[in-house]
Amino acid sequence: MSKRKAPSSENNPNHDFCDFLTELANYERNVNRNVYKYNAYRKAASALASYGKRIQSGDEARKLPGIGDKISKKIDEFLQTGKLQKLEKIHADDNTTIINLFTRVSGIGPAKAKELFDSGLKTLEDLEEKKDILNHHQKIGLKYFEDFEKKIPRDEIEKVEKVLKDEVNKLDPEYMLTICGSYRRGKSESGDIDVLLTHPSFTSESKKSKVHRLKDVVSRLQERKLITDTISLGDTKFMGVCNLNTMKGEEKGPWRRLDIRLTPHDQYFCSILYFTGSDLFNKDMRAHALEKGFTLNEYSLRPVGSTGIPGEPVPVSSEEDIFEYINYPYKKPEERSK
Repeated sequence: MSKRKAPSSENNPNHDFCDFLTELANYERNVNRNVYKYNAYRKAASALASYGKRIQSGDEARKLPGIGDKISKKIDEFLQTGKLQKLEKIHADDNTTIINLFTRVSGIGPAKAKELFDSGLKTLEDLEEKKDILNHHQKIGLKYFEDFEKKIPRDEIEKVEKVLKDEVNKLDPEYMLTICGSYRRGKSESGDIDVLLTHPSFTSESKKSKVHRLKDVVSRLQERKLITDTISLGDTKFMGVCNLNTMKGEEKGPWRRLDIRLTPHDQYFCSILYFTGSDLFNKDMRAHALEKGFTLNEYSLRPVGSTGIPGEPVPVSSEEDIFEYINYPYKKPEERSK
């Protein structure tokens, strides 16, 4: 939900290819502002991350989805020389390095990074001195830059999950809460903590009258001192910062990015599926759903009639329901990191 990070190197025999593809992707997004190339490099990195064995040649890589002639040649170059000429040139360009650094600050996108660079700022220290020109989100991103750069160990997220579930249960035992993303897929570390929350009284029909529910939960977590900073808080989405140590009265890191999304109860399991990922797995499932006459997204599963117009959402009371409707073999969350 927050800034996307490179595919995890955990159990990934192609992590070095993924690293350089992710770096190229970030260059295209942050410097060239080329979203098409950014997505192409990201897709190739995801395909390599999920391949499961070491790529031996560009030709072998070309058999994977999203890897064409140009990327396969880069893989051959890297295999033969251990480096990439294009990246060497990028690394030698101070302008590019500075813009990429600024975009690593949560809340600073490519346009803002270029604007900051053009105004003469070159380092994070420069940003700190001129932080009055940053918005609220960007100031928090700068304040906790070092911590936000670090991956979050699984056991730490488990502790946060226990606090979250205990506190919402005290508010109302009918709340349901799931931490999604790479954590739910069983990974040993994650970039941030992405939480989905729902309540039976909060549905797509009744949601306008129940918008206080997220604010109640956030207030509770602030009182317990788990949430330390709020980036933004709306009726259905919270973005902020949490810290297990502040609950114990200790003012020390690590501070972590925390997003909580309140989802209508009738859309909850479609949302869990979507926000668990991976991106490639979601794409495969959506494509399969279309083949079976359904449209699938983070909100609902709908049958598509002969006119091509989606009908009313089918009732979904579990993730397994979605797989069953579209006749797709059920995969556990830890089997979806493709």
